[in-house]
Amino acid sequence: MSLKVENLEHNMVKLTIEVSAEEFDKAMQSAYLKNKGKINVPGFRKGKAPRQMIEKMYGAGIFYEDAANELIPSAYDAEVSDCGLELVSQPKIDVEQIEKGKPFIFTAEVAVKPEVTLGEYKGLEVPKTEVAVTEEEIQAEMDKERENNSRMIDVDDRAVQNGDMVKLDFDGSVDGVPFEGGKAENYDLTIGSGSFIPGFEEQLVGAKIGEELDVKVTFPEDYHAKELAGKAAVFRCRVNEIRVKELPEEDDDFAQDVSEFDTLAEYREDLKKKLTERKETEARRAKENAAVEKAVENASMDIPEAMIESQVRQMAEEFAGRIQSQGLSLEQYLQFTGMTADKLLEQMRPEAETRIKNSLTLEAIAKAENFEIGEEKVEEEIAKMAEMYKMEAEKVKDMLGEQGLKQIKSDLAIQEAVNLLRDSAKEV
Repeated sequence: MSLKVENLEHNMVKLTIEVSAEEFDKAMQSAYLKNKGKINVPGFRKGKAPRQMIEKMYGAGIFYEDAANELIPSAYDAEVSDCGLELVSQPKIDVEQIEKGKPFIFTAEVAVKPEVTLGEYKGLEVPKTEVAVTEEEIQAEMDKERENNSRMIDVDDRAVQNGDMVKLDFDGSVDGVPFEGGKAENYDLTIGSGSFIPGFEEQLVGAKIGEELDVKVTFPEDYHAKELAGKAAVFRCRVNEIRVKELPEEDDDFAQDVSEFDTLAEYREDLKKKLTERKETEARRAKENAAVEKAVENASMDIPEAMIESQVRQMAEEFAGRIQSQGLSLEQYLQFTGMTADKLLEQMRPEAETRIKNSLTLEAIAKAENFEIGEEKVEEEIAKMAEMYKMEAEKVKDMLGEQGLKQIKSDLAIQEAVNLLRDSAKEV
């Protein structure tokens, strides 16, 4: 085999790969053995006709496609592994010569990793993020915990009030004619939630258990059921139950129930500590993101279109995997959302470009700073993974393989670059 490399614009290369006539003939023979059982030749039982007879009857081209499909992946992989180029997209393949008795020649247009010209990346100015925790934020956390520990109690000595949860029978009609979906029994409705037609819930305020009343509303003009849009309706309603949410008292007993602390004051102090830690983490991440964004803005690179397309496809595959884990296929997701596959890919494109720019810039910084990741750090990372997956470290290492270990080193070097940007950045 031989390889010829031609540099194209925008970090694209054209690889011309030539496979010897002998290797091509072996692939033709393999294609014959694979397909001979499917081909009819008069005078021969299926699968028994010699290759020469099949080629004479149907032409040598009958095996070209299968021979090419067998040769291209192995020839491409063999040549690019030794060419010294860092390829970052799927190749676009074109067959240049395919003829019995001659070398097989094909080309592959593929993107190479762009060179990055770094600008300023140390001491960048980034917005300052406040980490102070207010009493209002502590109280909001407290109220959230009280909500989580609330209970519903029945009320039978008063009428419906805003905020109550009621069990409701209703039967709706338009011009005296019932409509589909307009009737229900013991329907749970929280008054003031805005989950019903505008004006419906407000008219239930003041109703007593067992009382029947007519609620008059007008369906919105943009109502999803077109036959009801803009129509005036009457709902005959009956309140069966009234329930209210009872929150626990904010006292020492509550603190003891929901935490390890004996007093409310200690519990509030712990909430403050946790909120502070959360804000500090968010502030650190915001500082990192801002510094990386500035470093990328100051750098220059020529990203090939094919590299972006490959990143978009990878992101689409990751997205499909995530929704599949939730029991939904990509086709179902597109159907439910009214989205097309092309529109989904187009929406992913800006994020794909950002990911590529960030990665290339951080790799360039790691290289410029000569960040070397020693075996000790790699072993620490493997130990973390082993603990996470409840596996032995050696098994994790075996699963990762040489390529996986190389990726860990790359990821750790990139993290070093992120740390450098964050720690040297100036908050203003």
